[in-house]
Amino acid sequence: MGNDAMSKALHQISMSPFTNPIERTKLAHRFTQPTFTIYNERTDTVEHVSHFNQKMHIHSRNEARMCKVFPSSLKPIAIRWFDGLEEGLIGSYEELTKAFEARFVTYNKIPRPLDSLLSRAMREGETLKTNSNRYWELFNKINGDFEDMAVKTFKVRLPMNSDLRKSLTIKLAQNKDQLMDCINKHRRVGDNQVQGKGKAKVFALERRGL
Repeated sequence: MGNDAMSKALHQISMSPFTNPIERTKLAHRFTQPTFTIYNERTDTVEHVSHFNQKMHIHSRNEARMCKVFPSSLKPIAIRWFDGLEEGLIGSYEELTKAFEARFVTYNKIPRPLDSLLSRAMREGETLKTNSNRYWELFNKINGDFEDMAVKTFKVRLPMNSDLRKSLTIKLAQNKDQLMDCINKHRRVGDNQVQGKGKAKVFALERRGL
């Protein structure tokens, strides 16, 4: 059973998804493959194809070369998709990139500009937990290294009378971990205050015999 599965997998890999004209074309010995940014299932597919096209622009008229080199810009999950394509399915580079984008479109992240993060204000009635979760969820969708800026500007989104804002004004967090520690401390204080008010209300009702 195991040998049958292995044989089937090897047979699948040995089949080419390219049509005969592309498959029969050999890469020139003088061809030097550029260094690509490898697609890791988190990169936007359109951006990846654009990057590949830029790196291969001098070969853009060579359909077979574009097709045969493209898989070398993929990581294992995408390679398994490529190896699983139907034999003879792909007859052009355009068909290959369209199939790639259609398969991995669900992995795309919608790019969000940095100002959309910084303009997020704390909503009325929103808890600190919900607010911070929403902030970091949006932060994770932004490409680039903006953690330092995100940490320093977090307090700007808080209400002016917020105890957390006052605390961050006195002592600014230096990184995300420090900020999260400060947020969690203020959340615990808030929870304790709510619980204290609840207990006081119950005690008052008991005294009144309700």
